[in-house]
Amino acid sequence: MKPTFALRWWLGGIILLGISGWAVTGLQLFARLAYLGLLLVIGAGILAVFSMRGIHLNRQARILRASMGEVFEEHFEVRNSTWPACQWLEIINRSNLPMSGGSRLLTGIGPHQRRFYTSRTLLYRRGAFLLGPTSMASGDPLGLFTIRRQVPAKDTLVVLPMTVPIADFPPPPGLLPGGKAIRMRTSDVTPHAAGVRDYVPSDPMKRIHWPSTAHRGRFMVKEFEQDPQSDIWLFLDAEQDIQASLPAQAGVFIEDSWWLRRPNVALPRDSFEYVISTAASLARYFLMQRRAVGLACAGGRTTIVSAERGDRQVNKIMETLAFLQPDGRMPLLGLVTMRAKLLPIGTGVILITPSTRPEVLLAVEDLYSRNLRPVVVLIKAETFNGTGDSESIIAGLLRRNVPVCPVGFGDDLSVQLALPVVYFQRPYLPKSYFNIRI
Repeated sequence: MKPTFALRWWLGGIILLGISGWAVTGLQLFARLAYLGLLLVIGAGILAVFSMRGIHLNRQARILRASMGEVFEEHFEVRNSTWPACQWLEIINRSNLPMSGGSRLLTGIGPHQRRFYTSRTLLYRRGAFLLGPTSMASGDPLGLFTIRRQVPAKDTLVVLPMTVPIADFPPPPGLLPGGKAIRMRTSDVTPHAAGVRDYVPSDPMKRIHWPSTAHRGRFMVKEFEQDPQSDIWLFLDAEQDIQASLPAQAGVFIEDSWWLRRPNVALPRDSFEYVISTAASLARYFLMQRRAVGLACAGGRTTIVSAERGDRQVNKIMETLAFLQPDGRMPLLGLVTMRAKLLPIGTGVILITPSTRPEVLLAVEDLYSRNLRPVVVLIKAETFNGTGDSESIIAGLLRRNVPVCPVGFGDDLSVQLALPVVYFQRPYLPKSYFNIRI
């Protein structure tokens, strides 16, 4: 609430006029006018001092983790625990969450009274955001004096990257078969248990299945099937110099009408945001297939998430992607050279980059030399007002029989990531079949 400067000047003029007129003329009218102005100022000051004496603010959110495109709800409670009544209370949410709601102007909060309201914020940027601080202001009914108080932030909201459903994706053509179980017995212990059989000499004791042994009265050992699924590693290119972006476009979100029509949130107009969303969608896609997925990115510091499977890995990768920034100095070739030598043979590698430099082809050749077969998701930087020609890189990748998914600004990731599937349903060809040239 803005202070009423005109009223302040008006009261000041009344007091000055009353004192001057009383001093010059000696009339009681001017004295009473001066007394009236002074009483109004003193009374307004006393009411302002007591206006926030018993005011308490509590803000709570049911969830502190959400994804881009969702509507985040936060509940505010204002309580006046003592006398007198608070005539007006201005609440300003100073959170760094973009387009955050929660700012309100409340009036007439009586003694021992509570007020509740809910704020809704459309999430369109990933990262961590403080839910606060919250500034409160109140004063006298005339608005002559204002008392301010700030409530510090207590919670942090983590906004995860946006993911899209992927119907199918060209599997990285590694040396090991992928997909479903191949029903082949193995002497190794794998996550795929096939059944039990009678114990034979030389079977290790750790493979004895004791419930079946007790049930049948003889030693029974567990049998396993060969694990056909190689690991999937996502390599993200976070080099700062190759990123491109378009001017931001302000969106409009009407807080009170969100339930009438679900707002559609587009990805930010930035090539790295497309890299992040692509990685998040692919990670969720392969983890839902019970594949072990790892992540490597060289931003301001090198980030490595070891390959694992399960719901816990989904959360780990999503939280990691929520904080990555395109502030790296290491090119994709350096990241591949540093990490590829640590990957086992047969690992599927997905390179996600907006780079149009020949180093992308060198990174692919380095993976081939280590018996790793990559898939490239190429973010077309020229569609984000960037430089370079992605078509030459696409042609070079196709000559090497490398599956490539070109993605431009405004493209539907669900569609683009599934398009090359039908063109790369082919068996593995040895290295001698490729004509490697830059």
